[in-house]
Amino acid sequence: MTAPAPRLVLHRHPLSGHAHRVELLLSLLGLAAERIDVDLAAGAHRRPEFVAKNPFGQIPVLQDGDIVIADSNAILVYLARRYDAAGTWYPADAETAAEIQRWLSVAAGPLAAGPNRARLIVRFGAEGDLDAARATAHGLFGVLDRHLATRRFLVGRAATIADLALYSYTAHAPEGGVALAPYPGIEAWLSRVEALPGFVPMPASPAERAA
Repeated sequence: MTAPAPRLVLHRHPLSGHAHRVELLLSLLGLAAERIDVDLAAGAHRRPEFVAKNPFGQIPVLQDGDIVIADSNAILVYLARRYDAAGTWYPADAETAAEIQRWLSVAAGPLAAGPNRARLIVRFGAEGDLDAARATAHGLFGVLDRHLATRRFLVGRAATIADLALYSYTAHAPEGGVALAPYPGIEAWLSRVEALPGFVPMPASPAERAA
């Protein structure tokens, strides 16, 4: 008898792009997971029971049986290695893996400091320099748009976890006042990601909270 698959539990916030990239891969892989919403406004991510799962007090966190994985990009790597037998989402060859890692670093760097930060400031009243965040976003999108002018996805001919890592905050950049219309390559790429079987969207942030 085949043993049942380990139970997956995702600690998330429904409006978090970091959590959404994980939800995307779960859906694209056809993996069922229990969702536990973390009340960030109430400080649930700073409580001892959550900090025990992630000492940095950040979402998302994935539990797979006794295994606990924190950090959205680390979770993408784990899920791809653990559950994608075909190796499509995170190919094992050194060159492709290195290219994917480069885009994961972009997701943790300019994507977080640019479109993500602008969205946090506009929609959720976070502190920060909005002009600087928007400038970072446009700088990133200029590079990304040129990169996508000659390819369908970020790395290779098929979608990988690199595309999932950059999708959510790019798609929701207009919530931070960063228009996507000047970047037709990005808009076409977003449409290709959204056409993937099993794609699930991230909800838009409440418009009434815009500055």
